[in-house]
Amino acid sequence: MDTVDPKDLQLGDEVYVIYHNPHTPSVSNVKPAEIVQHPKDPNALALFLNDTFHTIEDDDALFQSESDATSAYNQMYQDEIDNYF
Repeated sequence: MDTVDPKDLQLGDEVYVIYHNPHTPSVSNVKPAEIVQHPKDPNALALFLNDTFHTIEDDDALFQSESDATSAYNQMYQDEIDNYF
């Protein structure tokens, strides 16, 4: 379950992220996102997800495949479930 280094991203790449719903914090999903030109900075790239541009941060967990993102999601939430009970 390797993450993609933001420095290795190229315009047009497709990545997968674990997206936390801002309106329902307890809901998260694995979502595909596209790497696009940042709309306000021609020297930067952005993550295009849910019809919205997101600045790419160094600590973002970006995955090359849906299966890698799903594995990370399952591991993260299984640990949470195990600690809850």
